[in-house]
Amino acid sequence: MNKKFLVSSVAVLAVASVTTISAFAAEKDATAAKPAKAVEQSQDKGANKKDNTLFQYSTINALMQGQFDGELSLGEVAKHGDTGLGTFNGVNGELTQIDGKFYRFDNDGHFEEVGKDELTPFVSSVKFQSEKTIEVGTINDITELTAILANNIDKKNNFYAFKVHGTFNYLKARSEPKQEKPFKTLPEVLANQSIWEYENVTGTLVVFYTPNYAAMFNVPGYHYHFVSDDRAIGGHILNLKMQSGTAEIDSIGNLEVQLPQTPEFNSTDLTQVDPQDVHDVETDPQ
Repeated sequence: MNKKFLVSSVAVLAVASVTTISAFAAEKDATAAKPAKAVEQSQDKGANKKDNTLFQYSTINALMQGQFDGELSLGEVAKHGDTGLGTFNGVNGELTQIDGKFYRFDNDGHFEEVGKDELTPFVSSVKFQSEKTIEVGTINDITELTAILANNIDKKNNFYAFKVHGTFNYLKARSEPKQEKPFKTLPEVLANQSIWEYENVTGTLVVFYTPNYAAMFNVPGYHYHFVSDDRAIGGHILNLKMQSGTAEIDSIGNLEVQLPQTPEFNSTDLTQVDPQDVHDVETDPQ
């Protein structure tokens, strides 16, 4: 693992056949504990919100097994959503979509907007609809923020998207080196991830929540990416400290999954992934 330090001033179904899955099934409630920090709710906009759909290309289990070449362009992704998370072909950096634009945070710590002709092997995107906004106070680590977000989920088996905007005293971000064939598995790639640390940054966390029953599709639990207001830094977030901010919340009742039709995808047993391994590659290695 490469550790790099920076200071700033301011990661079931065919391409031709798409399936929509409504959120269902029993989900173990992992959010019983209330957060330590106070949270204030603003006006609830849920009454005027249309039921939303999370679009996803490929599955986390395919990505875990080294399927890093996708056939879907970001232009196609943009037809389904304006807010999202994922990666690029060859896992060439962390992908964050916000306000309809796509950004890459690469292994050298560069953050840039990318064109819609780029291809992705794995992505999730939603047409973000703010259902309600909460005020978030001082946050000491990512676990504390997760507890606050979890305490504001009232449909435990739905998917959720969050946009958390605020001032961050500290951010710990990661990216990974671009891969060439023959591809390694994702855990092998992330053994050599680069870690970047920032102080005093204002920006937005894009956060997706996936219920545990859907762990073969996407990262179970909370998946954090970041885009700074000045569009200078971003990436997959491993830890943070937050001074103050707000969180917009979007409850998502439908999942639409489009599957690659590559020989690798069609011949792979996607059940051969341990959910703990997914958790390990998405969380802070300390």
